[in-house]
Amino acid sequence: MPSTERPLALTLGDPSGIGPELALSAWRLRGERGVPPFQLIGDPDFLERTAHRLGLFVPVAEVEPEDAVEVFPRALPVLPLPSGASVEATPGAPDSANAGAIVESITAAVDLVRSGLASAVVTNPIAKFVLTKVGFAHPGHTEFLAALAASPGREPPLPVMLLWSETLSVVPVTIHVALRRVPELLTQALVERTARIVEADLRARFGYEKPRLVLSGLNPHAGEAGTMGTEDRDVLAPAVAALRAEGIDIRGPLPADTLFHERARATYDVALCPTHDQALIPIKTLAFDDGVNVTLGLPFVRTSPDHGTAFDIAGKGVARPDSLIAALKLARRLASSNVTPFPVRS
Repeated sequence: MPSTERPLALTLGDPSGIGPELALSAWRLRGERGVPPFQLIGDPDFLERTAHRLGLFVPVAEVEPEDAVEVFPRALPVLPLPSGASVEATPGAPDSANAGAIVESITAAVDLVRSGLASAVVTNPIAKFVLTKVGFAHPGHTEFLAALAASPGREPPLPVMLLWSETLSVVPVTIHVALRRVPELLTQALVERTARIVEADLRARFGYEKPRLVLSGLNPHAGEAGTMGTEDRDVLAPAVAALRAEGIDIRGPLPADTLFHERARATYDVALCPTHDQALIPIKTLAFDDGVNVTLGLPFVRTSPDHGTAFDIAGKGVARPDSLIAALKLARRLASSNVTPFPVRS
């Protein structure tokens, strides 16, 4: 009989990257590393060929969603793409011919969660330039997922990117935009809305009773009282004051160059940063192999490895599955109805 436990829905990612081999490796380590049951949405034949090419003994089973958990202990469950499309890919050679399969896998994973057949979405890495060549209109994975989450006729929710690890957790307030555009996009309203979503999801999904947030400055020394840029004084500081008046525990803006050493990290649970690289450089330095990308603000749980497609090492059998395994384990934890509080850093 099919299991009543719901599996995670894992996307294919770019088939020319390391995503497929990470999925194979994660399944092989399922017992040793406590990997929760997942089903991959893709082409079963492609996964079998990939396993054979890498010399991995991974039996692949084409499944229906309700059978994935039962099959998982003995084979990698693969749910074919709804269109029945096949995948042909050369490791390290991204091809826009696969854009349709990449997008279809993501859409199908969201549909599985929203229909109750999967507990959370876990996404393998994609390369946006592969998709934009065929008219993909979204800046990235995160924004596409927000569009999929939108109710008919309504604006998409604001997706907030949280990069999580046991060592450090960060949120970029602006994400996939050119640096020169940040000052115009970094409004008080955006900072406040982002912080509210972070605080709410840390309570509801991570189990924090009173999340501690900090906001890093945009300019050197957080603007030095307006002498090195006025955004910190005129935009960020008023946002922090308004959020504190609502009862949210947030400090800032604080100089970014002193926010990520060990003693500083012990004083907060999540750091909000005005720019993408302000947030991602420290976490990828401290937790490159086990960081997890979590999208907050969506009506479903979505996690992803905190790295890209790694075309340069694809097909060589050297890609480490640590971040994908961490993403799978965190997804199950966040999707659980019995939230286990995360420990306060100290």
